[in-house]
Amino acid sequence: MTAGADREVSRGGSRDVPDLVRRARAGDARSVARLITLVESGGPQLPQIAAELAGHTGHALVVGLTGAPGVGKSTTTSELVRVLRGRNLRIGVLAVDPSSPFTGGAILGDRVRMQDHATDPGVYIRSMSSRGHLGGLSSATPAAVRVLDGVGCDVVLIETVGVGQAEVEVAGLADTTVVLLAPGMGDAVQAVKAGILEIADIFVVNKADRDGADGTVRDLTGMLALTATAPGGWRPPVLRTVAAHGDGLDDLVTAIERHRDWLAGRGELTARRARRVAAEVEAIAIGTLRGRISSLRGGTLPAELAAEVLAGRLDPYAAADRLLAELTRSTPTPR
Repeated sequence: MTAGADREVSRGGSRDVPDLVRRARAGDARSVARLITLVESGGPQLPQIAAELAGHTGHALVVGLTGAPGVGKSTTTSELVRVLRGRNLRIGVLAVDPSSPFTGGAILGDRVRMQDHATDPGVYIRSMSSRGHLGGLSSATPAAVRVLDGVGCDVVLIETVGVGQAEVEVAGLADTTVVLLAPGMGDAVQAVKAGILEIADIFVVNKADRDGADGTVRDLTGMLALTATAPGGWRPPVLRTVAAHGDGLDDLVTAIERHRDWLAGRGELTARRARRVAAEVEAIAIGTLRGRISSLRGGTLPAELAAEVLAGRLDPYAAADRLLAELTRSTPTPR
């Protein structure tokens, strides 16, 4: 089911977070939509939502799909959903779209391409606006992943915005990162420039029925052969798919499962998730500090310190120390 009802929910839905979480875990799409809307808005309910979900998270496999525009990410995502649903798994999809410069909303609406799953109660699809956030994701994506994990999704698929060489951030959020390429787009060369070799757990050459597919596979395989791999380490496979026809998707799911088992068998799955949580906690702490800085003396203190630095009466490091000292004094003492 899609999240098309989320605007209606945001206008008239319950603000009782425990009740929202209970209904979302029972499969109510409107409650899931409302929870993600709340985390996207960064409202005051965000800490309570995280607290209510805390005991239910850590079970979903998070798979990131990234690649340049036009390689077929949306079609591949839709076909992955089809194969995974055939295994009776509950699926969440976050499709991160570019932002409208006027409204800040998602302008591509890639979930339109996944309408085959619109009436499936075991699928939840949400388009998220990147809102200018670099790295191919939205700043609210980690919290949205936590919601989908907490409401019972077995697999969460994250489709990045498709911005090319900047979308390596997904590797820090996903358990398994799938990098899609297509023949004739120069992607095999771009992979070296973009650092894609380092973030990919699985390579997929989509549109493999086109001329040049053999060359793309050969180039990728050759480049991977030049990279050092520790004994017992994971060497990313290079797969071929024609997502528009559903070809090769079973092999892709098998490769994702193999990678999950490899991660779990070496303790790397827990290690990756620990790094992900650490980054999320750091981001929340930095955001809180920024909020406190803006509230100091009505937001005038940073401007006053900047004026002191410009006048030469203070250096930037001394100004930062003074700002931190003021933050320490203004922070409430825990009870």
